[in-house]
Amino acid sequence: MEEQEKNSSCSPESCSSCEHASSCPSKMDLKVPANEYTHVKKVIGVVSGKGGVGKSMVTASLARMMREQGYSVGILDADITGPSIPKMYGIHEHAVGNELGMFPCIAKDETRIMSVNLLLDSEDTPVIWRGPIIAGVVKQFWNEVLWGDLDYLFVDMPPGTGDVPLTVFQSLPVDSVVIVSSPQDLVQMIVKKAYYMARQMDISILGIVENFSYLECPDCKKKISVFGESRVDEIAKELNIDVLGKMPIDPKLAEMVEQEKFYEVHHEYLKDAIEKLI
Repeated sequence: MEEQEKNSSCSPESCSSCEHASSCPSKMDLKVPANEYTHVKKVIGVVSGKGGVGKSMVTASLARMMREQGYSVGILDADITGPSIPKMYGIHEHAVGNELGMFPCIAKDETRIMSVNLLLDSEDTPVIWRGPIIAGVVKQFWNEVLWGDLDYLFVDMPPGTGDVPLTVFQSLPVDSVVIVSSPQDLVQMIVKKAYYMARQMDISILGIVENFSYLECPDCKKKISVFGESRVDEIAKELNIDVLGKMPIDPKLAEMVEQEKFYEVHHEYLKDAIEKLI
C-alpha cells in the first residue's frame, strides 16, 4: 500500500530526474514528443563514462561519414556545460527561431546543429546551471527545435551517468548508443558503467569506439601506443558487443578542428560503425 501511494505521487517532472525511474513499478513513459516539423528516422547517442576521451570528435566523425554517404544528419549537442560541436564546424552565429520553434544552424556540409553555444550572448560565457535546468534545455533541443526531415540525429552526450544522460535516455527516442573509450586501464571500469546504464534503460548498444588508440609515426608508420596497449577487444568480448573502430591520435584531424573545418574531414576509422548504422 505504501509503495502504491509512493508511485501515485509520481509525475513526468519528478521522475525525469529520479535515478530509480528506470525500475519504477509505475513504468511511466517519459518520452517527450517531437514537434510536428521534426521527423527523425534514427536517434543515436554517443556516450562515455568519463570525460576527456574525445566523445565529440567521435560524434562529429560519425556525422561526417554519414553525410558522405548522402544521409541527412543532425547533431544535438547535449554537453551543455562543455559544448564544442559548433566551433569544430566553424559556426559562431546565433540560432534563430519564430513562433513555431528554434531552427538548427546549418554547417557547410549541411549538417544541422543545435548547441547551447548558439544561444549564449558570448561563446565564452560559462553555463553555471543546476542539473534540472540543464536537463530541461536538452529536452527543449529535442521538442522545440525544428529539425525537419533527418535520417540520423546524433546526440553528443555529456560524460558520466548523471542527470543529463538519464534525461536523454528517458526523454528522447534513442535507438542505440555508441560508447567511446580510450586505452587506459581505468577505462575498462568506466566503459562498464556506460554499458550497464544503457542496459538498465533498455537502450540498444551499437558497440565501442576506442579513441586515442595509437599514434602512427609519420616516417616509419609504426603504431605507437601512447596511452598503453589497447584492451578494447577484451572489454568488448566480455560485454558481448562489437568494436566499431579504433581512432588514432591524428594530427590532421586536430588541425581541422583548430581550423574549424570539420565539415571537410574525411577518414575511414569508423567505417565498421557506419556499416552497422546503415
